[in-house]
Amino acid sequence: MFETTPLNPPDAIFGLIEEFKKDPRKDKVNLSVGVYQDEAGTTPIMKCVGNAEKVLLEQAGSKSYLPIDGIPGYNGLIGNLILGDELCPVSTQPVRSTSIHSATAQTPGGTAALRVAGDLMKQNLGSKTIWMSNLTWANHTQIYSAVELEIKNYDYLDDRGTGLDFGKMMSSLDSAQPGDALLLHTVCHNPTGVDLGREQWQQLTELILDKALFPIFDFAYQGFGDDIESDAFPIRNFCTQGGEAFICNSFSKNFGLYAERVGGITAVTSSADSAKAILSQIKRVIRASYSNPPLHGAAIVNKVLGDQTMRSDWVTELASMRDRIKQLRSEFVRLVNSIIPDGDYEYVNHQRGMFSYSGLSRDQAERLKSEYGIYALRSGRINIAGLNSSNIKRVCTAIAEVMK
Repeated sequence: MFETTPLNPPDAIFGLIEEFKKDPRKDKVNLSVGVYQDEAGTTPIMKCVGNAEKVLLEQAGSKSYLPIDGIPGYNGLIGNLILGDELCPVSTQPVRSTSIHSATAQTPGGTAALRVAGDLMKQNLGSKTIWMSNLTWANHTQIYSAVELEIKNYDYLDDRGTGLDFGKMMSSLDSAQPGDALLLHTVCHNPTGVDLGREQWQQLTELILDKALFPIFDFAYQGFGDDIESDAFPIRNFCTQGGEAFICNSFSKNFGLYAERVGGITAVTSSADSAKAILSQIKRVIRASYSNPPLHGAAIVNKVLGDQTMRSDWVTELASMRDRIKQLRSEFVRLVNSIIPDGDYEYVNHQRGMFSYSGLSRDQAERLKSEYGIYALRSGRINIAGLNSSNIKRVCTAIAEVMK
């Protein structure tokens, strides 16, 4: 039977990571992997995470199955983190009702949350089409193709490929039909780092409500843009105007819990009854997929967010990570501009989060890898957090050389 199975090509990102591991050059640099790295080039365990793990070890709780929708306290804290105190006060209740109604379920990372949302859009909400930005995270296409939603793209980048063309974006959504799903990067767009401003989010909110579209907010980088509260503006602004949505969040980046697979799906609905109903459907999809979520990573997040001191420490640590990335962006621009004085690379400072759509072509990215041992995605996306004081000058020099 297996003799007829075709060989699937390597994943674009993980395949490049494997190439990097096999590269014998000692001065190689990995700007392709989507993880935060510190000055030493490692992905650190945050201090607040280590402290929470010590407490959990001392408490030595049960390793029995979690409920289908995960740790109840965790879900209440996640709803509050995303929606804020006014829209979602901390509660252990599965359905929360204030000026809006919401329900949250724990998932193994943001990827599982996105997949659960796709299943529900197809099976329960009657959507046939999902719109996503051109460009978007490569796995988005795989996730929604797997649930057999038709994928359409809305324009996003300007002609240079390094900034937003909001007019083109809005125009390309003219043909979207009522009930179509709309996938939105809430902050720190992956792969480009190019975000909408607040006025643009408001115009997009009006279009979504006018056309009766259904947004799925991919919220993987809360705290990496401006701060925890400001980064949630697109979601909170939409919900306060009566919009219903799915919000898919991840703690891989802002807690450094990549290997623990920690995330959640939150549904914001028009009534408490509909929130209760959609939560029951979320649980149905989860049960048929992975049955229930893992414990350890969510227990860490639950402990940190539920303890005022630990939460404050987390916010401080996250701010230092965000500030470091901004400083690296500024230094990157300074160095490249010093090598190519007639160039304009200020757009790197305007982009946000770990990633930059650098303007590198496929051929230029290939030259970086083959000639200099510097690994970037073939799309031109680089991970700014992969830079540090020991490699940034060499990287900038190499990028300048291939761009000449």
